Amino acid sequence: MSKTLKPTTLKQLQARFPNDDVCLEHLMRVRYGKRHKCQSCQRIAHYYRVAGRRCYECEHCGYQVYPTAGTPFEQTRTPLTDWFFVMFLFAASRNGVAAKEVQRQLGVTYKTAWRMCHKIREHMGKVDGDRPLGGEGREAPVVEVDEFYIGGQDRQGENDKASVLRMVERKGDVLTRQIPDRQGVHIIPQVRRWVVEGSRVMTDDAQVYNGLDIQGYAHESVNHSAEEYVRGDAHTNTIESFWSMLRRSINGTYIHVSKKHLQKYLWEFEYRHNLRHSPDLILPALLQVFQRPVGP
Repeated sequence: MSKTLKPTTLKQLQARFPNDDVCLEHLMRVRYGKRHKCQSCQRIAHYYRVAGRRCYECEHCGYQVYPTAGTPFEQTRTPLTDWFFVMFLFAASRNGVAAKEVQRQLGVTYKTAWRMCHKIREHMGKVDGDRPLGGEGREAPVVEVDEFYIGGQDRQGENDKASVLRMVERKGDVLTRQIPDRQGVHIIPQVRRWVVEGSRVMTDDAQVYNGLDIQGYAHESVNHSAEEYVRGDAHTNTIESFWSMLRRSINGTYIHVSKKHLQKYLWEFEYRHNLRHSPDLILPALLQVFQRPVGP
């Protein structure tokens, strides 16, 4: 049995990235490598750091590239060491990180802390990505699908309740989508997009799922209204377990999440769940997986 590697500690992070220069050099190397083809002169070149700026220039023509462009760190004056530290907090936490906590830890304004947190959540969603769930055949993973309301009235008394579709592959990844409402016209297309046709799909007894059989899925349901929660291997307990953890975290850490930003929080918890068996990768993936900018 393979031994699970331990997650990165704060001491290890600070030893690896002691200052902003090291952080910027890291971004340059993971995004461009030691040498790459210049977009201007089209020659394979080494890039040298421009003093006092977050950029590097081609040894041949002086064309400049910015390693932070297209990352959460773009257009920010906040030190990269602070960004890496907040990413560490997100990776180390099970219940999320509030902007108030980041404000206290870094001594920045709440606005800055709030922006950093949302940028990191967006980055977690990009790094995690999405892939189809399930597969054909009895040996393929079972996919559980359920929908739920989250939220209620906001501080101004307005209805801030949001509908969320939840899909999880047993012993595999979870995928969530914020949807306009809990009607089949919004649910079925999402299932068809993200669940492989022919998969075994488990749901509750809501009528919105009645059309899954004719869509090519092996659909089974449990009758929650009759207090039936398990029948053989038919149940939605896996997705309920993930949702209970997420809801406790939102209520305990974030207190309130608006509909406008809800999907970012969902990405955050998806990312941690989908890497739960590889805790040693949760932080390194955030610090190494960046999309390389596309040239003109």
